[in-house]
Amino acid sequence: MLDDAPLSDADRRRVPVLAGTSHAVFVTDGDPVRLRFFTSAGELPACGHGTLAALALLAHQSGGDVDVTLTAGRRTFAGRAVRTGSLVAAEFDPGPVTLRGPGTAEYRAVRDALGAAPGTIADGAVVASSGRPRLLGPLATRAAVAALAPDLDRLRAACDDHGLLGCYVHSAPDDDGRVAARMFAPSIGVPEDVANANSTACLAAHLARFGRARVTADLGDALGRPATVTATVRPDGAVRVGGTAAVAGPLLL
Repeated sequence: MLDDAPLSDADRRRVPVLAGTSHAVFVTDGDPVRLRFFTSAGELPACGHGTLAALALLAHQSGGDVDVTLTAGRRTFAGRAVRTGSLVAAEFDPGPVTLRGPGTAEYRAVRDALGAAPGTIADGAVVASSGRPRLLGPLATRAAVAALAPDLDRLRAACDDHGLLGCYVHSAPDDDGRVAARMFAPSIGVPEDVANANSTACLAAHLARFGRARVTADLGDALGRPATVTATVRPDGAVRVGGTAAVAGPLLL
């Protein structure tokens, strides 16, 4: 994550490559604070874990808690960050989530590209969007999620053909609402995401229809960079998504 600067968009696309990250978020101070998100493939209108990182930076810079208005893409929304020692707990409003059943062709194309072991695919796949659609694909167990080794070229073609951002694969929630999850998004230059807050918010909105108001997703284990994202659906249907971060310090590129 960088304070925004007079960089070209080509420069911004190079930053995540040089930093060894999936995304980079560029922050311009103001009211509202402006966020721009880039992968190596180009600019995104939204990035959940990038938003959480930006909130952590804002709290770090202020030396205290922050309640702030943010703008990204075409949305203006609220974010909050609370400092506890060296850690910052942040949450934000990802906006309304739309849900629909997947078409037969798009579901089969994505499912087959994932290469899940026979008998591990569960019912209940859904296409969810908090700005861009992605397939939420349930598997029976955490072990099945961990064992996935998708054909990324085939998955990219399937997502491109059906206008999907990617596929967020998750295990069945346990009694506490905890899942293992992985997000594959080769269409935007991210073979696998270390964390994905917006997709976790989408999953929470989906599961709330079945009486589950809170989801905790464990991601990043397959990449050796474990992360946890939480999402809560309020009684009025609004979703809040959050996580805890630490600001590691400046990175020289």
